[in-house]
Amino acid sequence: MAETCLKSLKYMLFVFNLLFWISGCAILGFGIYLLTLNNFGALLSSLPSISIANTLIVVGTVTMVVAFLGCMGAIKENKCLLLSFFILLLLILLIEVTVAIIVFFYENKITSYIENDMKLGLKKENNTGIVEAWNKIQEQLKCCGVANYTDWGNSVPSSCCKDELKPCNSPSYFSKGCYSMIREWFDANFLFIGIVIICVSIIQVLGMSFAMTMYCQICHNYKSYEN
Repeated sequence: MAETCLKSLKYMLFVFNLLFWISGCAILGFGIYLLTLNNFGALLSSLPSISIANTLIVVGTVTMVVAFLGCMGAIKENKCLLLSFFILLLLILLIEVTVAIIVFFYENKITSYIENDMKLGLKKENNTGIVEAWNKIQEQLKCCGVANYTDWGNSVPSSCCKDELKPCNSPSYFSKGCYSMIREWFDANFLFIGIVIICVSIIQVLGMSFAMTMYCQICHNYKSYEN
C-alpha cells in the first residue's frame, strides 16, 4: 500500500513539474521575444534593467530550474532534490507574498515613482536609444507622453501623431498618455490578474504539499527497511 502511494505521488509530482517546466519555457520564450523588441526598457529610465522582458526571462529561468529539480527529485526519489524543490518553492511564495503586501500598502508611492521616472526619461532628449524606444512605444500603443503630449514640452515627436501626415499639431496628437493606457489596462484586467495570481499560488502550494508528502513517505520507507 505504501509503495503504491509512493508511486502515485511520484508520477503526480512529475506531471506537475513537467507542466511547470513547460510554462517556464513559455515565459522565457515570451521574455526573449519582448527583449528583441527592445522598447519597454525605456519606460523606467533610472532602472532600465527592470523591464518586462528581463523580469519574464528571470521568472522563466527560475521556474525551469525549480521544475527540473522537482522532476528529478520525483523520478529518482531523491530526498535532497525534493527538499531543495520544496525550499525554493517556499522562498518564491514568500517573495510573492512580500511583493503583494508592499504593493498593497505603498501603491500610491510606487505608482507616483513610476510616473515621475517615466517623465524623467522623456527629458533625456540626447539619448537616441530612449527617444527611439519611446517612439516605438507610442506608435504601438497609440499614446503620447506619460499623461499626455504636454509631457514632451515643446519637442513633441512625430510618433504622437494620429494621422500619417507629419508634422502635426496638438489636435492631431494621441489624446491619452502611455502611462494612463497601461494603468487603464491594469485596472480593467485587475480581476483576471488577481485570479491568475491566486491560481499560481494554489499550484505552488500543491507542489510543495506533493513534494513534502513524498519526502516524508520516502523517509518512512527507509526507516521501515532499516527496521
